[in-house]
Amino acid sequence: QVQVVESGGGQVQPGGSLNLSCVISGRSLDDYPVGWFRQAPEKAREWVSMVRTGGYITYADSVRGRFTMSRDNAKNTVYLEMNNLKPEDTGVYYCNSRDHWGQGTQVTVSS
Repeated sequence: QVQVVESGGGQVQPGGSLNLSCVISGRSLDDYPVGWFRQAPEKAREWVSMVRTGGYITYADSVRGRFTMSRDNAKNTVYLEMNNLKPEDTGVYYCNSRDHWGQGTQVTVSS
């Protein structure tokens, strides 16, 4: 059974940093791409970044240069390092592995 579990959210001031983790059990990170998505209040869910099975990573324009995605195959874990956070980064962050989603972790950027 595949499970996706995110952690690491919290509240920070603008300009601050947070590190998110996503543990995927029941399948290898080499099986499918893994993506980070986010959903702000009253807005549609949007794609943030993705790591392909070969390790190639892509980012949405809104986060490129501030967010860094990485993975540890041995731990079946992907990470999202978020720097220089802005209020518009506020939302619930979700991890996705094909047809499986985590429960999400809340990120709030506010002064």
